Amino acid sequence: MSRSKIFGLLSVVVVIVCTFLPWITVVLEGKELVFTGLRTYGSNFGEPGKVNVFFAGVIGVLFMLKGKMPPRFNLFLAAFLAAWTFRNLLLFSRCEMGVCPDRHIALFLSFVAALGAFVSVLFTTDGKADKKDDSVTI
Repeated sequence: MSRSKIFGLLSVVVVIVCTFLPWITVVLEGKELVFTGLRTYGSNFGEPGKVNVFFAGVIGVLFMLKGKMPPRFNLFLAAFLAAWTFRNLLLFSRCEMGVCPDRHIALFLSFVAALGAFVSVLFTTDGKADKKDDSVTI
């Protein structure tokens, strides 16, 4: 397995782990609310971590498959995961009605890991080097 695939698999694992870690903390009316990717009770954020876990899992499986088509699907899915985590970063870290959340490292690390997975897809080859004909014909 190539280095880029191993780096991609590690990036995908980091995205999944960051889904369960705290993303932001908000203090409202004396209550401290801690939001993760899957636990957003008391807000209108939804559960964006489910999408992170699903796409990261599919990307991880596609990293392990050989052939021409898995890297092509993986390129689209990794780009979508990077865009989705950027959306989560913007959505969770914004201030609303004068209340700004305390951002935690897992929110940023999730985005960086998704970008890492995308970059590793770009550098992943199918294992077959193109053989060039080095002979000179006149």
